[in-house]
Amino acid sequence: MSKQYALLGESLKHTMSPPIHKRLFELKGREFEYEVIELHESELDDNKDKLMSLAGFNITIPYKMTVIPFCDKLAESAKRYNSVNCIDNKNGVHTGYNTDCDGFLKTIESMGAEFKGSDVLLIGCGGVGRMMAIEASLKGSRLTIAVLESDMPLAQKVKEEILSVKADADISIILTSELESIKRTDLLMNATPVGMFPKVDACPVPDSVIEKSSYVFDVIYNPRETQLIQKAKALGKKVSGGMAMLVYQAVSAHEIWDGDKYDDADIAELISDMEKMV
Repeated sequence: MSKQYALLGESLKHTMSPPIHKRLFELKGREFEYEVIELHESELDDNKDKLMSLAGFNITIPYKMTVIPFCDKLAESAKRYNSVNCIDNKNGVHTGYNTDCDGFLKTIESMGAEFKGSDVLLIGCGGVGRMMAIEASLKGSRLTIAVLESDMPLAQKVKEEILSVKADADISIILTSELESIKRTDLLMNATPVGMFPKVDACPVPDSVIEKSSYVFDVIYNPRETQLIQKAKALGKKVSGGMAMLVYQAVSAHEIWDGDKYDDADIAELISDMEKMV
């Protein structure tokens, strides 16, 4: 019998997940099904049995915390972020994972960048930025977080959270208005919506900051190449957009669900094909 998988969310009209997962199944010759389950919060309980009968499912906004009680166990990644975006059903035991952090780490690795001992500049630290800050620090980077003045309390909270689990973490916080003072950066990462469709002409950092960076990662995947990525490419920097992270977190789900491993070339081609669909 064909295994059944799905994506759970509330508003999924523009989701890229089905073509990504279907392609990953095809690459391994698996004729499994992957459907979209779009539910209002009031409909969740009535559909719980269906969800729990699946071999596994992904979860997106706004249910990444709501589904935690659905899980019998939580992986370390899910505990760390109190957020589940992937559930695996093995013989009726449901384990919750957070593969967003896996996708992020694999994307940075695929660029050839490293965290350990590197100077990392992160623009923004809300939502996905918090995860990026924590992972970069846990992996041993010297992290600078740049935020607007209104987000300074949020940045301080993230810093305290990191120091509570890694007392020797090297973290500093600056205002985005102070970015020109940065002398050099191994890895520049944008975790803000600056440059996202439809305001595609915006860039989160001055050109001088891009010039001082070796690698540039932008979490945005629409447009395919933000102003930040375009400028970095023109300067010969190694870059990656957000589609890579979206694909790699899906790859991580397939590793969990079915133990599948993928060739780097196949994944690079998948990322490129998905970018063309944006």
